[in-house]
Amino acid sequence: MLRAGGSDRSLCKVSSFRGGALTARAAPPPAPLLLSRGHAPGPIVWGMSETSPSDTPETADSPDFDAMARDIAEVPAVEVIVTVAVNLMSAAAVKLGLTEEGEAHKDLDEARKLVHALAGLLDASTTEISSFHAAPLRDGLKSLQLAFREASLVKDEPGQGPGEKYTGAVYG
Repeated sequence: MLRAGGSDRSLCKVSSFRGGALTARAAPPPAPLLLSRGHAPGPIVWGMSETSPSDTPETADSPDFDAMARDIAEVPAVEVIVTVAVNLMSAAAVKLGLTEEGEAHKDLDEARKLVHALAGLLDASTTEISSFHAAPLRDGLKSLQLAFREASLVKDEPGQGPGEKYTGAVYG
């Protein structure tokens, strides 16, 4: 799972989120999208930077893309869905100004899109993930929706806020 971290907006690899504790380590160099075995299209936008395969020096520390493709094949769908939801949640929190930097990264238009996408993902995956996974994600979504409502200068009508198409009107 990736999350934005620090003032340089770098990405960190979160190695564990079980038990409520997050442990972070530096993310590997950006991986190109594997269209066929070992081949990648031109520049790849991954995270918050744009790189191309030629930008990454070939060293013994370089990732093995075939191994990475095999690794993702072993990840259960529920884990992928939850990871994407947590990434959307983290990005929305940053765009709502809920980080240490606060107003520096606040962008309500972007936050609206991210919250709406999160609500759609959770709505679509309700039958695919258990309530064990879904309940905290729904709580986080509701918190983001309420934070958006609070941060907005012009309030949306009930049921018209971000993601409320999927969740119904959200009240504090």
